[in-house]
Amino acid sequence: MDGRSAFTLAEELAAAQAWWAEAGIDLAYEDAPARWLKESGAEPSADPSAPATRAAKAPPPPPAPTIGGPSADWPQTLEAFAGWWLTEPSLDAGGPRPRIAPRGAKGAKLMVLVAEPEAGDSDTLLSGPLGGLLQSFLSAAGIAPERTYLASALPRHTPHPDWAGLIAAGLGSIALHHVQLAAPERVLLFGKDILPLLGHDPAQTSQYLLQINQQGASIPLFADRSLEFLLARPAARAGFWQRWLDWTGS
Repeated sequence: MDGRSAFTLAEELAAAQAWWAEAGIDLAYEDAPARWLKESGAEPSADPSAPATRAAKAPPPPPAPTIGGPSADWPQTLEAFAGWWLTEPSLDAGGPRPRIAPRGAKGAKLMVLVAEPEAGDSDTLLSGPLGGLLQSFLSAAGIAPERTYLASALPRHTPHPDWAGLIAAGLGSIALHHVQLAAPERVLLFGKDILPLLGHDPAQTSQYLLQINQQGASIPLFADRSLEFLLARPAARAGFWQRWLDWTGS
């Protein structure tokens, strides 16, 4: 015999499998684990006590654009501020109503600051019923129109403004700069929602001891409810008048 098997390799494998199957063994086992899939590169050692890896944090949102642009470019005179107030694109997002300029002269006895122009203002700030209420008060208080400076926190009438977002974008700094340029003896603010523009908490219980501190100057500030609120409530107007007398010592 030449020593060669009479069976082919496939027949030999089939015979071996049949023999083990006949013996009742159809699976092969090993005590040592086998790595069937192997990744390339070195494997970091796993620490079972370490917490699961957190997902990467999303990048923070970009900062909100600053209203008015760099403060170094802001107008440095009250006259220049009025023109800038009407034309600077970043001061608001536009709207159907026109921008209205402040009115009055520097060094006024009283600066009146409201949230926004009246809905019907077209050329003159506070030219409607709210302005009429304000003029009645100023007459009763003995303050002549030429001794008054009228201004608004927003350049145009804007329904439902996002005051928190506007303050975060820098509107308060512009309001303080406006007060600095106007340099009034006192400031009367109507609308406690805009009180944070001047650096104060609207929840403060006393509106009689507020101050605006700008470059070493301290200007007394009195804040009360909005002109809309006072116009609709005679009792509220009476309370405002008494608080005004207390504040001024009249």
